[in-house]
Order: sequence, then C-alpha cells, then structure tokens
Amino acid sequence: VQLQACGGGLAQAGGSLRLSCAASARTFSSNRMGWFRQAPGKEREFVAAIRLSNGYAYYADSAKGRFTISRDNAKNTVYLQMSSLKPDDTAVYYCAGSLKPFGTGPSDWNYWGQGTQVTVSS
Repeated sequence: VQLQACGGGLAQAGGSLRLSCAASARTFSSNRMGWFRQAPGKEREFVAAIRLSNGYAYYADSAKGRFTISRDNAKNTVYLQMSSLKPDDTAVYYCAGSLKPFGTGPSDWNYWGQGTQVTVSS
C-alpha cells in the first residue's frame, strides 16, 4: 500500500498550488481518496474527498469554492487544486484512502501517505 504525495511548496496569498497523490493499485481500489491537513499544534483535519467510482467530491467548509479534488483512474492519481490560498492554509497536507463510503474523521481512513508541506505567505 503506497501513497506518494507531492506538489507542496511556498505560495503567496491569493496564489495557487496543485498537489498530486500517486497511489498503488491496491490503494486506488479504495472506496474514496482524500486530502487532510495538519497545521503545527493542531489536529489533522479533513479537506476534501472523492469517490473513485463516480467522481463525487465533497469538501470541508474551509475548502469550498477554492479547492478542487479530482482523480485520474488510469494513473491511480488524485489531485488537489488549491486556489485563492490564504496563510491559514499553511499546513502539512496528507493524501489518504478509505475503504468506507463515508466519514471525514482520520479514523475513517485506512491508508496514509507522507505529508507534503504547503506554506502560504501573506
């Protein structure tokens, strides 16, 4: 089971970044793929998820209208396009896979990748 996230970096407020998460075939057989983030001193929080079967996507309120999650089933890859970035978006971003059809708590997710740092400067 492997998840490899990349694409993090430094952006200015109002800018954009795109994160990618390449998954092994086994991981991509999950029900859902998603993104979480964790800022220093804070708990890991849900950002966005997508059902791999039909592409249905949903977001945390903090991400709605600014972030877009998508998937490329042929490449076993999930993306998170982040726009209108804010300093509050600064965190380590993790991609994850879940065998469950629902649930946005970290315990509802079975597979985790290493994080990728996103830093947004004001």
